[in-house]
Amino acid sequence: MAANARNQLTGAQGTHPPPPATEAPSYPLTGSPSHAPVGEDIVDGVPWRPDDHGAASAVTAGRAGGHAGTATEPMAASMAPAPVPLPGTAGPLDTPQPLRSHGCWYPSVDPSGRYVAFICDRGGVPQLWTGPVGGHEVHLLDSDPHPVKEVAWSPDGRWIAYTTAPGGGEHTRVLCVRPDGTGRRVLAGAEPGSSAYLGCWQHDGSAVAVTVAEPVPAPGGAETEEGPAPAEPGLADPHTYTTRRPAGWASRDGRAVLLGGPHYGDAGPAARVPEAVEVPEAVEVPEAAEEEDGGTAQDPLSEDASRVGPPQSLDGARAESVYTDAGSVRTDDEFSRDARGPGAHHGETGKVAPEETAGGGLAAYLVDPLGVAAPALLAVERGAATLRVCDISRDGRLALLRRGPRGRREALVVRTTDLRTTFALPVADGDPWIGRFSPDGTTLWLRSDAAREFAALFAVRLDPRGEQLELTVAAEREDCGLELLALGHDGRTAALAWNVRGASELEITAVTAASAGDARPGPPRTVPLPHEVVTRIPQVGGRAGLVLALSGSQRRPGVWWFSEGTARRTEWSSRDEDTVPPGRPPVRPVPLRLTARDGLPLSGWYYRAPGRGPGEAPCVIHLHGGPEEQERPVFNPLYHELMGRGVDVFAPDVRGSSGHGRSFVDADLGTGRFAAIEDVADCAAHVVVAGLADPRRLAVMGRSYGGYLVMASLVCHPDLFRTGVAACGMSDFATFYAGTEPWIAESAAHKYGHPEHDRELLHALSPMTRVDALRVPLLAVHGEHDTNVPLGESEQFVRAARERGLEAELLMLRDEGHDFLRADSRKIFRRTAADWIQRHIAE
Repeated sequence: MAANARNQLTGAQGTHPPPPATEAPSYPLTGSPSHAPVGEDIVDGVPWRPDDHGAASAVTAGRAGGHAGTATEPMAASMAPAPVPLPGTAGPLDTPQPLRSHGCWYPSVDPSGRYVAFICDRGGVPQLWTGPVGGHEVHLLDSDPHPVKEVAWSPDGRWIAYTTAPGGGEHTRVLCVRPDGTGRRVLAGAEPGSSAYLGCWQHDGSAVAVTVAEPVPAPGGAETEEGPAPAEPGLADPHTYTTRRPAGWASRDGRAVLLGGPHYGDAGPAARVPEAVEVPEAVEVPEAAEEEDGGTAQDPLSEDASRVGPPQSLDGARAESVYTDAGSVRTDDEFSRDARGPGAHHGETGKVAPEETAGGGLAAYLVDPLGVAAPALLAVERGAATLRVCDISRDGRLALLRRGPRGRREALVVRTTDLRTTFALPVADGDPWIGRFSPDGTTLWLRSDAAREFAALFAVRLDPRGEQLELTVAAEREDCGLELLALGHDGRTAALAWNVRGASELEITAVTAASAGDARPGPPRTVPLPHEVVTRIPQVGGRAGLVLALSGSQRRPGVWWFSEGTARRTEWSSRDEDTVPPGRPPVRPVPLRLTARDGLPLSGWYYRAPGRGPGEAPCVIHLHGGPEEQERPVFNPLYHELMGRGVDVFAPDVRGSSGHGRSFVDADLGTGRFAAIEDVADCAAHVVVAGLADPRRLAVMGRSYGGYLVMASLVCHPDLFRTGVAACGMSDFATFYAGTEPWIAESAAHKYGHPEHDRELLHALSPMTRVDALRVPLLAVHGEHDTNVPLGESEQFVRAARERGLEAELLMLRDEGHDFLRADSRKIFRRTAADWIQRHIAE
């Protein structure tokens, strides 16, 4: 098999040569800045409204010496981001020759409603572009070859913030640029080894929220290469404290730090309330202090800026009651699923449940793009998996945060004046933009699956202090979940996208804030969609009307806008007819439903190779990642390549996938992962019994968690498949935890099990444990810079296979991380994989 100079296909040792010392970039890096059309009243080339830039909001005032200064110096000095100017890299007015079929996604509309910033891979790598909603001329704003992940146009129109992944890896940084391509600068994540990602903009456009990953200190508070471990307690919220690290906490390789996580080998979590710990009186911090420090292993009182969640015992068991700052009690009878999180302060007793804390963590700041005002600290999470600022109220008093590991996300309302958490509610996985405040701040509209199988629209009525007055379900469906929620700038219109068996159904409805009576939505209006899946809703109402990012089985991702009820494709999105070369149109999949051996209903999408009549065919069982992802009816170039080789594809949702309810997502926890592996075998058996697939010509293929399932299926069912292709899969949970990023380890511990407490279970689930049972050839594929699932996971499995006399190869993709983002890398991957599959089951 061929591999170019940037990608290596290796054999026995799974090794790869180092990249050359100098390598010419593959993407355009030069060109003069382009200029967007301007209106009558402009500043810096974009519309400017003086009334949007009056007195500073409460949060802005806090940065100038207000309540945001309740943090001590050492920690924030190492974490607080500082803007770093960069040279301009805007592309030429004449855009590069686009790919025949490109994708456009993650749109963000400017305040005038006339222009869209979006991600597009027309130049071969996902980059930042802008274009008019109703026109065709587009401009490249950043020609650096680093893939762009997220985009957000500021409410005042002056800046576009975006996240990039240097080298395609897992460490990201946040940048901003003027809409004409000038003024480019890094806002956070510029330091080597650091990582940052985007939150929301402040509503006046003066600051953007960013989350920064703190370097992980060594056990015991020792200094490391990342920087000295802080030595004094931080006081972002003087009423919240955490205890010492418990016995049994794990530090893996100095990078992945985990503390007493949940034990999922038992039938259910123990339900006992740990002893409460007396909290000393709050320590008054001078207003001038502007930064925050974190505790070390010696600190009995290191603390967190947003600690609300269920109390836990030291072994990670959830308690029956949850104390909130308001002194009320939430029970498991009220919330069938509560977010795993730190113990919360009890407002009346002054006690807090013991809480485990990790070295390292995440901190959220408001950052002025110009760097004139100092960053304002909003929240800190010790040992956090995720932390994102989703919205800030118009008056700057309240911030909406999303935090917690996958499967146990939580929404928090934080007062910006004192950084106190005033409200918490479990929320669903999926889209991180979970809700918005009403313009007057009296209502929080929230997408949540608290105490229910499927996510719904919740209305939370808030008092002036940000505390809950009333919580109601405003919109729900019995058998499907709310997947996306977007509100118009005026706060009176909402767009709701429901996930109906993998496809989207979109509704527009009027909403009323609590200040005008009961918070409620009006009658919904269904919006007909030209394609199956809505991936983002950047605009609801305004000059552009409704703007959507869509994907489907017959097209590449694109951006659409709705004018007078008619759906119109933006001219810079690729046409449906250009999705594939002429002569072989995309295949529309058909749904298949089956029952697992233990009675659990399963489903998936079956792709029949064009021109094939009835009867058995070579077939690939393709397994998605996550495992909380969901197979959707969208065009997949890999499937198209396989079908072009005469191979059918069945893409199922095994247990653990999203889109089928909370119970289905949690069905693979602990020992349930063995059942997930059996689901793969049951899916293969179903397509054989249904007369679709030839039992002698079956293969299994997947990426990320799907890659893990490939390796696990090959060793647990060694005679079922003829071959397998595993991309970025975990082969041994012990080495995975030792090498992955700390925040990924924190999140993975809930889903897979704790590397110390569940060591025996993880050992039994690891494919390397049973590698002696492997009987068939294997192709492994991995990104060079993958620090989510490190490259060594593929290397060791390939090496073990070859040591046992089996055919095994490793394709290592240069300048890629866990996701293959560059067009040339994706092309090499799918052609190499299709060649391998064709050779083993289709010839």
